Amino acid sequence: MEFFKLENYLILKPEETIDFHLRWTWAKVAKMYNTEAAKFGGSMAIGFALLNIDKEGTPSTKLGPKMGMEPTSLTRLLKTMETEKLILKKTSDSDKRIVLITLTDKGKKLRDKSRSRVITFNQLVQAEISKQELESFIMVMKKLNLILEENHIFDKTI
Repeated sequence: MEFFKLENYLILKPEETIDFHLRWTWAKVAKMYNTEAAKFGGSMAIGFALLNIDKEGTPSTKLGPKMGMEPTSLTRLLKTMETEKLILKKTSDSDKRIVLITLTDKGKKLRDKSRSRVITFNQLVQAEISKQELESFIMVMKKLNLILEENHIFDKTI
């Protein structure tokens, strides 16, 4: 990666930044999943949510953190999924304060399709990229997540 110094600033071409590659790749992954999900009347976000709801049901308060979603976005998504009759909300038998998100039969069928697409994508990637490269990629992504979780990125002097 080449850096060009100009008046004490590092000038990077967009393709030389880490975030460019993250956005570029994620945009392609999202487009691929959204295109496929649209065939079944869904979206990537719906498929991701379906894959994160346990068979016994998942407390709504646990679903957002599990998916890395903000409460407002999750509320909107769950409302859409409820309208589409993919999920049901019910109170827990053991604690009436807990709202469990459960899948309907329609939701289970769409989850199975989502799971199938995720498996297909992962198999294709594993066929094209070596195990060592994938392990390195996952290690880098985990480290990047730890850096981001510190949430002091712009407070630090480089």
